[in-house]
Amino acid sequence: MAEEQAAAQSEQYLLRFKDFNFIGSLVKPEFIESMEDFKIKASGIFIVTYPKSGTVWTQQVVNLILYDKHRDGTENMENANRAPWFEYNTRNIDFNLRPSPRIFSTHLPYYLVPKGLQSQKAKIIYVYRNPKDVMISFYHFSKFLTKLKTSNTMEDFMEKFLAGEVFSSVWFDHIKGWYTHKNNFNILFVSFEEMKKDLRNAVLKISKFLGKELSDEDMESVVKQATFQNMKKDPRANYENISIDFGSSEAPVFLRKGTIGDWKNYLTVSQSEKLDKTFQEQMEGVPLKFIWDMNEDF
Repeated sequence: MAEEQAAAQSEQYLLRFKDFNFIGSLVKPEFIESMEDFKIKASGIFIVTYPKSGTVWTQQVVNLILYDKHRDGTENMENANRAPWFEYNTRNIDFNLRPSPRIFSTHLPYYLVPKGLQSQKAKIIYVYRNPKDVMISFYHFSKFLTKLKTSNTMEDFMEKFLAGEVFSSVWFDHIKGWYTHKNNFNILFVSFEEMKKDLRNAVLKISKFLGKELSDEDMESVVKQATFQNMKKDPRANYENISIDFGSSEAPVFLRKGTIGDWKNYLTVSQSEKLDKTFQEQMEGVPLKFIWDMNEDF
C-alpha cells in the first residue's frame, strides 16, 4: 500500500516531456514547448547542473565575480532574481526585459536548451558533483519537501535515482549528454569538489571563462563571501525567503552541508558498490575528474 501511494505521488509531481522529468507544479507546459526558440544573446550565461550539484553556490560565485555592487554589499538583489531558473520561472520574470548579461540557472539536458546556445558565443558553466553525494543530498531534499517525496528509505530512493524516476531524470544521462556534446557549446566544466577543495582556483577559472579580470582585493572578497558557510548566511544567496509551494509547512532547505563524502554516513557497503559498478559502466569514456572523499587530491 505504501509503495503504491509513493508511486502515485511520484506520478503526480513529475511531468514527462521529451524523455525528461520536470516538477509538474512548477513549470508551464506551453513554455516547455517554446524553450528551444528562446532568443539567446551572445552575452548570455547559463549555469547548468543536475539537482543538488552546486547551483545555488555557483549563482553566488558568478554574481560576486560580475557585479561590483553584489560584491561590496551595496546592492541587495537575491540570486534567484539575478540568475533565475529558466524552466521554473516561478517569479514570472520577463526574461526579455532583463539587462545583459542575462544569467540563467537550469537543470535542462543539452537537447532541451534554446538552440541559440549552440552559437558558441553565449557561455555555459556546467557544475557537476560525484553522484553519491548528489544522491544523498537529493534524498534529503525530496524527503523534506513532501511534493517531491518519492521514497521513505535510502534503498528505495537509490533505485529511483538510478532509474531516473526523479525530477531531472537520470544523472548519468545528464552529465554524459552535456559532455559528449560539449563541442556544440561554449562550455566550462567545473566540479563541486574543486570548488570545495580550492575555491580560489575555481573562482579564477570561472572569472577567466567569463572574461572578468579581478584585482587581488576583489578576488579575496569573492573567495571569502563565496565559501559555503558564508554563503549560507547571505540572504541574497541561501533562498531562505523563496516562496515556492513544495508542500512543506517549513521553509525549504536548499543548502544543507555542502561537504564531500557525506555518502559514507548513509550508504551501506553493498549500496556503495552497486553505485560504483553502475558508475564504471555508464561513465566509461568520460574523462571528467571525480572526487569521492575530502582527503583525495584533485
